[in-house]
Amino acid sequence: MKITVNGLPYEVEEGLTILEACRKVGVKIPTLCWLKEINEIGACRICLVEANGRLVASCVIKAEEGMNIVTNSDRVFRARKNNLELLLSVHNKKCLSCEKSGKCEFQQLCNEMGVDETHYEGYRKEYPIDDSAPYFIRDNNKCILCRRCIAVCQANQGIGAIGPVNRGFATYINTAFDRDLADISCVGCGQCVRVCPTGALMEKDSTAGVWAALGQKEKHVVVQTAPAVRAALGEEFGLPIGTDVEGKMVAALRRLGFDKVFDTNFAADLTIMEEANELIGRVQNGGVLPMITSCSPGWIKYCEHFYPEMIPNLSTCKSPQQMFGAVLKTYYAEKNNIDPKDIVSVSVMPCTAKKFEIGRADQSASGYADVDHSITTKELARMIRKAGIDFANLPDEQFDDPLGRSTGAAVIFGATGGVMEAALRTAVEKITGEQLGNLEFTEVRGTAGIKEATYEVGGLTVSVCVASGLANAKKVLEAVKSGEKNYTFIEIMACPGGCVNGGGQPTQPSEVYNFNDLKAMRAKALYNNDAAKEVRKSHENEAIKTLYAEYFGEPGSHKAHEALHTTYVARDRF
Repeated sequence: MKITVNGLPYEVEEGLTILEACRKVGVKIPTLCWLKEINEIGACRICLVEANGRLVASCVIKAEEGMNIVTNSDRVFRARKNNLELLLSVHNKKCLSCEKSGKCEFQQLCNEMGVDETHYEGYRKEYPIDDSAPYFIRDNNKCILCRRCIAVCQANQGIGAIGPVNRGFATYINTAFDRDLADISCVGCGQCVRVCPTGALMEKDSTAGVWAALGQKEKHVVVQTAPAVRAALGEEFGLPIGTDVEGKMVAALRRLGFDKVFDTNFAADLTIMEEANELIGRVQNGGVLPMITSCSPGWIKYCEHFYPEMIPNLSTCKSPQQMFGAVLKTYYAEKNNIDPKDIVSVSVMPCTAKKFEIGRADQSASGYADVDHSITTKELARMIRKAGIDFANLPDEQFDDPLGRSTGAAVIFGATGGVMEAALRTAVEKITGEQLGNLEFTEVRGTAGIKEATYEVGGLTVSVCVASGLANAKKVLEAVKSGEKNYTFIEIMACPGGCVNGGGQPTQPSEVYNFNDLKAMRAKALYNNDAAKEVRKSHENEAIKTLYAEYFGEPGSHKAHEALHTTYVARDRF
């Protein structure tokens, strides 16, 4: 259809909103509340344009044949500025001390539109800050009621842990019955943190404890980094989305003062050894099927709250983060004659739920917590900036041995389907006793919310499913419970797209993730890393072979179970 935008004629396909149609012809319209296909409510009124002479919200009004659209008139600018001032009138303006400053979409729009003060004296209520949960902080004093957090919690995760309360100026976002985050069925996935345009939702900062540990010379401070971190950390320093910065990340961590820089990928390979062994045992011995992966702590907590009857289906394997900490404070401590009480175990994760996981019961193989501090990708970036490290110009360096050696199977753990593919590479060879000709299980790759495949393996039919995003997990579990689906093995990740899209990953403005597939862009870096590896199967990792030979004996041994496996609990649903 033909439309006119700012006096120029264009042709665009039918069915687009004004916002989308203008984007197609190279005209960007600012938004605050809009999330494509998730939160299309026209609430903030920042996307106002003139359409045939009327001011309308461009995110919800469809473009029509012959429509005359004006996005840059004085009337439009005044209306947008007025709405920003109204929002600012009830906003906590302590921007200098806000960790979101510089990446706050509200702040950026105020800068662009020249709003440095407001002519309105809005009703201001002081809300208590909710820091009850270990994973993030909720500050309603910085909330602009865009409702993005509500939408992503409901649409992507199917939980609805938070929602609007009251009306008018008295409206605020809250939990049911005003309960603390720690006392509800919030799983800590951090997807609300990922989409919040201000500092109203932020991960709880754990860097103070890490800095303190680095300052204690009597402590042996060790860091591990998750697969997905290397695919996103560079964004914090101006590098293109999907840049693999593994070498620079290692260099930065050394310069921060860690005694050893290891790779969570080592423990991902270890997880596959234990998990594949567990799966084979269940298949051959009539165990509980389908077996479901246990790498994602947000998914585990969701299962405990909403599907406690499925707990027997969960793999008993600890997550790679926790397996690494267990190996660090047992095998590594003994081998290097270090008392585990003197080891400080730090993890860098793309995930806010990992902050909850480190405090779970049955996560202390040595008698001390497997992991002492878990920080997000964003927290690591803040530490690097605070230390004055010129990240972009660092040389590429290698992880330390032996817990820094890993395979291509391990690095793809960070993408949805990666755990499944890694497990299949090992399980198929273990069952058949034959070398795989093709290592790519492409059926489980990609960012689709639910993926299925069936394989014939050594006379067995293995039916697998991969789900990311807890709303998709719910669909899969309901199909299993009803008998509609009969899977052998299921991989579930709490975050849509997997860990690359975790709540602790670098913040991108909505105009970036509304029109780009960040999940795929970051995942591509991991698959490229895998393809470039000389060793791409977990059971061929020489360091893992040595670990079993010197310490655990074999996968699934009694000693391995004591250190590398865990238990789960049914939780109240609220």
